[in-house]
Amino acid sequence: MSGTDCSAGKILHRRRNFPYQFFGKQQIRRAKQSSQRTLCPPLLRPKMRPVHLSSAFPVQARKPGSALRRLTLLVLFFPGAITLQSAENHSAPASVVALSGTVSNAPVGLTEPVTGDRPSVAADPQRLDRFIVTSARTRQALDRVAFSARLIDGADLRSAPTVTLDGALRAVPGFSLFRRSDSLSANPTAQGVSLRGLGPSGASRSLVLLDGVPLNDPFGGWVLWSQLPRESLAGVEVIRGGGATAWGNAALGGVVQLITVPVRGRSARASASTGSYQTRSFEFSATQPAGKGTVQLLGRAFSTAGFTLVAPERRGSIDVPAASDHRWLAARWRTPLTDRLEVTVTARSFDETRHNGTPYQTNRSRSDFASVVLVAEPTKNFSWNATAYAQSGRFASTFSAVNAARTAETPASDQFAVPATAAGAAWSGTLANAAGARTSFGVDARTVRGETRENFTFTNGAFTRQRFAGGKQSFVGLYALHEQPLDSDWTATFGARLDDWRETDGHRRESVTATGALVRDDRYADRDGLEFSPSAGLVWRARPDLRLRAAAQQAFRRPTLNELYRPFRAGSTVTEANPALSTERVRTAEIGADWTRGPATLGSAIFWNELHDAVGNVTIARGPGTFPIVGSLPVGGLGRQRLNLDRTQVRGLELSAGWRANETLRFNAEALISDASVLRATQSLALAGKRIPQVPRHSATIGGTWRVPRGLTLIPRLRWIGSQFEDDENALRLGEVVVADLGLGYPLGRNLEVFLNLENLGNARIETGRSADGIVNTGTPRLFLAGLRGAW
Repeated sequence: MSGTDCSAGKILHRRRNFPYQFFGKQQIRRAKQSSQRTLCPPLLRPKMRPVHLSSAFPVQARKPGSALRRLTLLVLFFPGAITLQSAENHSAPASVVALSGTVSNAPVGLTEPVTGDRPSVAADPQRLDRFIVTSARTRQALDRVAFSARLIDGADLRSAPTVTLDGALRAVPGFSLFRRSDSLSANPTAQGVSLRGLGPSGASRSLVLLDGVPLNDPFGGWVLWSQLPRESLAGVEVIRGGGATAWGNAALGGVVQLITVPVRGRSARASASTGSYQTRSFEFSATQPAGKGTVQLLGRAFSTAGFTLVAPERRGSIDVPAASDHRWLAARWRTPLTDRLEVTVTARSFDETRHNGTPYQTNRSRSDFASVVLVAEPTKNFSWNATAYAQSGRFASTFSAVNAARTAETPASDQFAVPATAAGAAWSGTLANAAGARTSFGVDARTVRGETRENFTFTNGAFTRQRFAGGKQSFVGLYALHEQPLDSDWTATFGARLDDWRETDGHRRESVTATGALVRDDRYADRDGLEFSPSAGLVWRARPDLRLRAAAQQAFRRPTLNELYRPFRAGSTVTEANPALSTERVRTAEIGADWTRGPATLGSAIFWNELHDAVGNVTIARGPGTFPIVGSLPVGGLGRQRLNLDRTQVRGLELSAGWRANETLRFNAEALISDASVLRATQSLALAGKRIPQVPRHSATIGGTWRVPRGLTLIPRLRWIGSQFEDDENALRLGEVVVADLGLGYPLGRNLEVFLNLENLGNARIETGRSADGIVNTGTPRLFLAGLRGAW
């Protein structure tokens, strides 16, 4: 049997370790280094175990249709053993690469049944290396990434027993929003993301991306999780402690990238559900060829009557459920411009209204987004992609002070408009060579502008003061990352980034509402700076079943416009802005080990973060009385100001384990043990030695998937969150909690599935906030959601 590789023209022969292998030692070494095994259908069918890759992974080809023809040949000659890979493409750009997961034997572009969309539980020692795109902004084999990387594919996200997408991501210990509540009930300004407890705040210290474009709010840095798809996600990549060299500002704790399914083929998906607290949701996606291109339409509508936020022991007649509703619509169009260049155009619109626990306190968020992405592969060793985007957002919110009996509220502020805009562009290139080395490099720019417009000081039934505060920020960055195999078992990665940032038009004007007379007119000096973000990593394949790794990086974050210029009041707590805030900088290091043998996997990582000039809400006054900076405070009131803490440190240990008992049963467990504390704070010496607020010492999750023989799928999950502090002085403790969730799914034919999600099955008390006067807020109580999900 001659066995010729039809795509590369290389001779194949049978080896002991692989069904077919490249002829010659040099070719064998290169094949192992590139983590790609290209098979050509021989005349006889070899006995092979299935190899799974994701249907969301687009196959690159020089001519339209050639990838599908090649895949069809593989299906004919190798049913059950498919390798989705194009020999021509060794450097696929980030914008067209998605996560790898498990699929059926259907060709790319054909819709799989819902029964095949459930979490994969099959054990397969021959499964090829998976790929990620977030760490270096280009495609990388997962086993070459030195930083901690977690991949969650779309099937797992859809089947997770939670109402919200961010709730599904809580399966990753160390992933959290500012507080313990998720986006079902949390105010948008408290939806900033934290990884590994690196100083949670309303402004994210981790960068969140959707298909390579930042999602962090231009004005405040938080993330509107309800504007994101769930049914149409190919998956999520979570890079803990890394990614700053590739992405720049805000990636202190890492990067979370959500990747939507490609705009390819013909398919449709829909999900409808209803449940507790009059919760209703409908989401759909439809993809349809149009001429030479493809059009995709996505949308969602959601509403809930909500639950009461204040704990029962202090709840009063003024407390009402935190109802919310939102809707969004997105359209995407992809078309080839030449046989080596394609364009994707995206437009998205979002609208949300929330009630925040009392009749007066509400907020509304609206945003519009558009982007254009070009993807090109001029040669087999070089590819590039370019992105341009624009975003416009509007936000409005009201705040009140509630009396001690919780029977009445007094308006505290009316933030009637927060217009904010963001515009950006990026170009990234990837150069690969036959020896397995890869260099990615690029340039990006982002400009944001925002202003808060609000009424405050409520006296005699009316607001008497008005405030306009905001400014403009711009960032321009250059980066380069190089991945170099040292031999067949060692891979080194190193890179550097340089960012130039500028802040202009900083202002704060306050006037008398009735007359318009100015009582404050501050104009802040323009500021600028240059930031250097290097990184390095080393991966050693010590044994076939053992991978050791080490990585380090330096990252930065500029305070948001909200932190710099906007004071606010929440209840009896007043927090002042600080236009003189310094840049946050962090040095991160970690070492890790990953072991896989048969159906069992074990992982561990020890990490260390030292954060300089972390922005914190520092208590500087206690009511009653009138104080400098924060003004008048009532009894039990607190006065705080955003200040830089000289040095904070987060050290910890991550542990993970997985076991696939058989093709129907899977277990997994993850734990995070961390010590997050303030080392030095010259502006508030008493904080030295205190724990960082909102960071538990311990957290863990245990979960599994069991596919019962007659079709029922059970997905249990148990989450443990250790105790943590609400405040900087460690006086307000939030108790530890164990939360049990359960998901069930049952197929109704080939294309339809009925599901039931039971969240917080034991109705555990999840303390999400505690005020100085003893008011405790709680998170999602027991909640069920039942629905239908279909794919065609």
